[in-house]
Amino acid sequence: MLVAASVFALIAAAIHVYIFVLESIRWTAPATMALFQIPNGEQAAHTQALAYNQGFYNLFLAVGAVLGVLLLGMGNVAVGASLVGFAAACMMLAGIVLLLKDSRMLRPALIQAVPALLALVFLFVGV
Repeated sequence: MLVAASVFALIAAAIHVYIFVLESIRWTAPATMALFQIPNGEQAAHTQALAYNQGFYNLFLAVGAVLGVLLLGMGNVAVGASLVGFAAACMMLAGIVLLLKDSRMLRPALIQAVPALLALVFLFVGV
């Protein structure tokens, strides 16, 4: 079960690295603006500092999940499971918050939350 938890934690981490790239590096790119439903470059520029900061939150959660998986793989189950559990719980809860804020965001909320939720389920079963 810890292997399955690790796989889903790594999937969730990869998604959050991708979100980091979008928010912190490509925020004003036309494709990113379309994805986030930003109507124009002026609004993207106005919100860029907030997105930049939010992107790093996503990156830090991804790093925590990856470190947790590495520690699980090295046999340090207590610390590894704690890191994976915390990072995955934050990712899952962020997806729920996104959905509660705007029900039109069902697809991105599921993309963000489901792999993290599966990592948590397998983690709890495996520990």
